[in-house]
Amino acid sequence: MKHIFKQGSDSTKPVLLLLHGTGGNEQDLLPLAGIVDKEASVLCVRGNVLENGMPRFFRRLAEGIFDEEDLIFRTTELNEFLDEAATKYEFNRQNIIAIGYSNGANIAASLLFHFKDSIKGAILHHPMVPRRGITLPDLSGKHVFIAAGKNDPICSQQESVDLHQLLEGANATVKAHWENQGHQLTMSEVEAATKWYQQIVSN
Repeated sequence: MKHIFKQGSDSTKPVLLLLHGTGGNEQDLLPLAGIVDKEASVLCVRGNVLENGMPRFFRRLAEGIFDEEDLIFRTTELNEFLDEAATKYEFNRQNIIAIGYSNGANIAASLLFHFKDSIKGAILHHPMVPRRGITLPDLSGKHVFIAAGKNDPICSQQESVDLHQLLEGANATVKAHWENQGHQLTMSEVEAATKWYQQIVSN
């Protein structure tokens, strides 16, 4: 997978896995990593699927309707890529925290839904429920931050509420942060996520 890896100054910190939204690329969320943790290593990945020329992490059949078969395939592909990247760049495979926006948040949530040890935790900006009607792995010890907009036209409030409940039902520790905004990524939610992250890392 097309990606950028930047070695951080503190190898004990989590590796930040940056996952862009539809039409983004591996450069998009780099400024976010600098805000969340300047000392952490960063792995930025570009989605392998194109929709009208725009990179995504998995196909969809329509707005809000995911191609589940492709979602499962791409989630497995990303999980295997993380195995390879950990070996290549010599970082702790068990110490990855994903930061995803929109489509990137959905693939990060899908990692948690399908692979118990894929990531240590996640910051999910405007996520949806990746799959319904499946049994999640035991996510005890996983920490997840969900940032959502009360007026988001793409991702309804109920999607974020449902995702919160599903993750908590699988024993993850989840914190929700609500903005009176739409689908855009706001500085206030990034600051809230950073505060949450710092508490998680220091514990």
